[in-house]
Amino acid sequence: MITPTGTVTGLALLCGAVVLVTARSWRAALRVLLDLLVAAGLLRLAVDSGWDALVTAAVIILLRRLLWAGLAAPVPVLGPGGGPSGPPPSGFGGGPSTP
Repeated sequence: MITPTGTVTGLALLCGAVVLVTARSWRAALRVLLDLLVAAGLLRLAVDSGWDALVTAAVIILLRRLLWAGLAAPVPVLGPGGGPSGPPPSGFGGGPSTP
């Protein structure tokens, strides 16, 4: 028997794949997938009001928040020598320091 939660989860995977193919952005596809998985978790919570459903929805929301926070962090740009590009911060010039 197909459950509403299983249907929403399957549609979330399908929508994520469609966004990945059409927009060619894995971040946008992941965002759509995670948002729809949250909807599936909340739908399951509304249908089955047990502790298992509550924990499942909380884990999905936590996973979504952690993944998106990690993906939203800026990626450091490396210079030609493998270090960060741009001038060093003041006080780190390697020359004599002045009081």
